[in-house]
Amino acid sequence: MPKVKTRRAAAKRFRLTKKGKVMRRHAKTRHILESKSKKKKRSLRQVGQVAKSDIARVRDMLPGG
Repeated sequence: MPKVKTRRAAAKRFRLTKKGKVMRRHAKTRHILESKSKKKKRSLRQVGQVAKSDIARVRDMLPGG
């Protein structure tokens, strides 16, 4: 069997926790930040979990999954 290659784009965007959860960054944090409230911007800094419907697709792209 050949080595399993990592999808580099996915490796830069997603992280796997030790328990197997797939974590991601939030969108809408790059520009047009003046119109967003401080509370909204603060909550977007936190990492989020990938939706259940997308977990299998993301895990296929990462070798550790």
